[in-house]
Amino acid sequence: MVTFLLNGEIVQSRVEPTDTLLDFLRDRMGLTGTKEGCNEGDCGACSVIVTGEDGVARAMNACILFMPQLQGRAVRTVEGIAGPTGDLHPVQQAMVDHHGSQCGFCTPGIITSLAAAHKNGETDHKDQLAGNLCRCTGYVPILRAAKAAEVAKAPTWMAEDVSAIDGLPSEFTLPESADELAAWYREHPDATLIGGATDVGLWVTKQLRDLNKVAFLGRCADLQQIELSESGIRIGAACTITQVLEAMREPHPFFAEMLRRYGSVQVRNAATIGGNIANGSPIGDSPPALIALGAELHLRKGGDRRSMPIEDFFIEYGQQDRAPGEFVEAVTIPRQPDTLRCYKISKRFDQDISAVCGCFNIVVDGGKVASARIAFGGMAGTPKRASHVEAALEGQPWAQATIDAAKAAFAQDFTPMNDMRASAQYRLAVAQGLMQRCFEEPQGVATNVLEVRA
Repeated sequence: MVTFLLNGEIVQSRVEPTDTLLDFLRDRMGLTGTKEGCNEGDCGACSVIVTGEDGVARAMNACILFMPQLQGRAVRTVEGIAGPTGDLHPVQQAMVDHHGSQCGFCTPGIITSLAAAHKNGETDHKDQLAGNLCRCTGYVPILRAAKAAEVAKAPTWMAEDVSAIDGLPSEFTLPESADELAAWYREHPDATLIGGATDVGLWVTKQLRDLNKVAFLGRCADLQQIELSESGIRIGAACTITQVLEAMREPHPFFAEMLRRYGSVQVRNAATIGGNIANGSPIGDSPPALIALGAELHLRKGGDRRSMPIEDFFIEYGQQDRAPGEFVEAVTIPRQPDTLRCYKISKRFDQDISAVCGCFNIVVDGGKVASARIAFGGMAGTPKRASHVEAALEGQPWAQATIDAAKAAFAQDFTPMNDMRASAQYRLAVAQGLMQRCFEEPQGVATNVLEVRA
């Protein structure tokens, strides 16, 4: 049984653990405005607004949201954007006035994404709509509509109050704390832990896998905390990428900007930092930056905890240093002056998987390289440090001759693969080019066409 608000009304329904919100809306509730496009969280046609106890409206992909994730939350679909007496939401009215609806298939998802952004006061409309693909390719009237709606107040009917349903029991495994999760997972080490489901969701929708035992981490409040201290920034494993992005804006803006290109708003609102790490993908965007920052990973099994440098967690492709029943509890970034530079290379600028992701944390003192931590994704079977490149830099003058020597060392650190995203030769050349960019950019040399154009 799951209980939540749907367009302002309490809904209580018996569902299976891996029933998706998209199927529930369309097949059980007859709310067909929410469309199925890609069924993997890429196109945004299924976008809905999900609001939790904090009252923040978040655009999310219904196609890869499992029903138990909605326990105690509020969902608003395109059918619930207008007022109870039929008054249009400012975003809807602007879409009419500026001819923003074209064939109409993707319009409901665009409306819900814009309505969530409108409620939150977000005005970077291109970023907010990066996860909504318009098949008619006419984004200009949509952006005009979004701009026009900025000045209007958020309507009162968009407010959500989940207090009436908070605390109602659920038949699913929804631990309320890391302690509850640790005890349960120790007894069920073969279970699947689900944070945001942005990866696991595809196991169900694309691979049609049957997940036997699952636990949903969305109610573990202590795993969703970011703790700041003089020595470090501790990030709970269930913190979303959106939370991490906001936390990194001040101490490490290059990291924050790279996370802004992590999927879409919808994906960032669901995906968790712990999931991105535990997944172990060689093209995950957060591990290279965390490795370059010297982050410490914290693991837990029952009452036992251990920590390690995050680069040691990744053993080889598909294998991480994690025992059965053990889970990622948090990651800590040491406090340090910001010298981090992150570069993500992908075929599309927004919402695309990295071909190469390079992160450089180089400290120059007195004209010489005092220390260097460099890590890459997409260059090996795991996220990996460039130890030979680091050695070629440390203690040497911060000069072009040193950079040239460091470039040559990349071939000692990496034997990249050929795949659909890039060839091995391209990847090696890109890594060397990013080293050059890291050298030139702080000197004011224009290295990004977007910066030149601005």
